[in-house]
Amino acid sequence: MPEQLNYWHTTASMPGEENTITPLPDKVDIAIIGGGYTGLSAARTLAKHGRKVIVLEAETIGWGASSRNGGMVLTGLKLPLQTVIKRYGKSLARQLFQCSLDSIDTVEQIVKEEGMDCGFARTGHLLTANKPGHFEALIDEVEFMDKEFNHKVKLVFPNQQRTEIGSDIYHGALLDETSGGLNPAQYVVGLARAAEKAGASLQARARVNRLERSGKRIVVETERGSLSAESVLVATSGYTGDVTKKLQRRIIPIGSFIIATEKLPDDLAHELNPKNRMIFDFKHYLNYFRLWDNRLIFGGRAAFFPETANTINRSAEILRREMIQVYPQLKDVKVEYVWGGTLDFAFDMMTHVGEEDGVYYALGYAGHGVAMATHLGKTVAEAMIEGYIAEHPFAQFDFPGAPLGLYNGFPWFLPFAGAWHKILDWIE
Repeated sequence: MPEQLNYWHTTASMPGEENTITPLPDKVDIAIIGGGYTGLSAARTLAKHGRKVIVLEAETIGWGASSRNGGMVLTGLKLPLQTVIKRYGKSLARQLFQCSLDSIDTVEQIVKEEGMDCGFARTGHLLTANKPGHFEALIDEVEFMDKEFNHKVKLVFPNQQRTEIGSDIYHGALLDETSGGLNPAQYVVGLARAAEKAGASLQARARVNRLERSGKRIVVETERGSLSAESVLVATSGYTGDVTKKLQRRIIPIGSFIIATEKLPDDLAHELNPKNRMIFDFKHYLNYFRLWDNRLIFGGRAAFFPETANTINRSAEILRREMIQVYPQLKDVKVEYVWGGTLDFAFDMMTHVGEEDGVYYALGYAGHGVAMATHLGKTVAEAMIEGYIAEHPFAQFDFPGAPLGLYNGFPWFLPFAGAWHKILDWIE
């Protein structure tokens, strides 16, 4: 059994308990709950605009999904854009897709401005077809993306597949060269340093226990004392708790799990992924994988429940089987690391931005958080300063709760959802 350890954490010096020494201030302009991409990006922007801002993190800075993901910086939204157009119309769909393109530019700009060494590169992503019918859908996708979004993507035909991926399991693929990848732990550490350099206060082990309106300010009670703020930004993603109960009831925490192999010989690594693409498949119960430092990083929704020692162990076995199905040449390769993180899905599979009584939020990234959380941290911070949050593209539609209100924050239905997605994969 591989070690239950996040491989990314071995590549970066993660912030630890040093952020628990400074006493909390009595007053700030803005308190941010959550020390991941959204919170740190917002803190950097707000501090650069002269706001007194504090980030309150329940664990240590960057501890959550921001350092536990696959490090893919992707175009697009979780929902197919055809569905987005049907729901919200072409104009808003184009704005939302443009946000996804802008989000990659935002990551690239921050990495350059802050001189981050996190391996960011636009190596493109590959969406692989698990069945011939999937490839037929990808053929239509090329024309659709060009016509409706003026965005160029390319087909990789089955007979060309080996130029992109060292596997014969798929039936062609779609290539989008705009996407990129990075080391997520190195990146979140860089974001934390950038936020502090801009003047933000980052506080670890400062779990927020209560928010209470007091006149024009909000009292924020934490494990380490209380403070007051003019406004609050909730940036808790899959770890959203009952302090913000209304938001917790709209967010489903879903586990995503990853294994990392031992270092592979150069020729084998090149065979698996010759152009270092970010790769994910067409399934509902999807797999995603890429190379880093000649290791294959292979992830997926192996178990829907959030990470625990048991779900991580179970996922390691499932993911190894899936990896060998894709790459039979890895059957004797050692898997050295396994870990999990918790993603945030809204019931409509969309990202949401908004504000209620001075409490702002950006939630529901559904696996697109590396780029989108960075970008929304920045743009929501700008909207808070300028006072136009209602005009933000991701604030233009309702943020639904569960049908019939049958959800209080504990995702009891996840095993059924997982089984349903497996059935859909089988049917399709």
